[in-house]
Amino acid sequence: MSFDFLTSGLPLQDLVFGASIYFPPLFKAVIVGFFIWLILHHLLREWMYSGEIWHPTLMDLSLFSLSVSAALVILVVW
Repeated sequence: MSFDFLTSGLPLQDLVFGASIYFPPLFKAVIVGFFIWLILHHLLREWMYSGEIWHPTLMDLSLFSLSVSAALVILVVW
């Protein structure tokens, strides 16, 4: 009896390789949203930390969640 699991052309190998390069849409939205957030954070940083905003960390968090939501919309439309 011979078990030959390492032969090429097995569907399981394609499935494992495909699973390693698959990124779920939410992960893509977080990555794109992170770059949107980086740009917006750089533009609004001085205003947020000048004292006009009550809690700059919460403002950053809400800005990040809005960026991820916008990135998800961009990915869905595109």
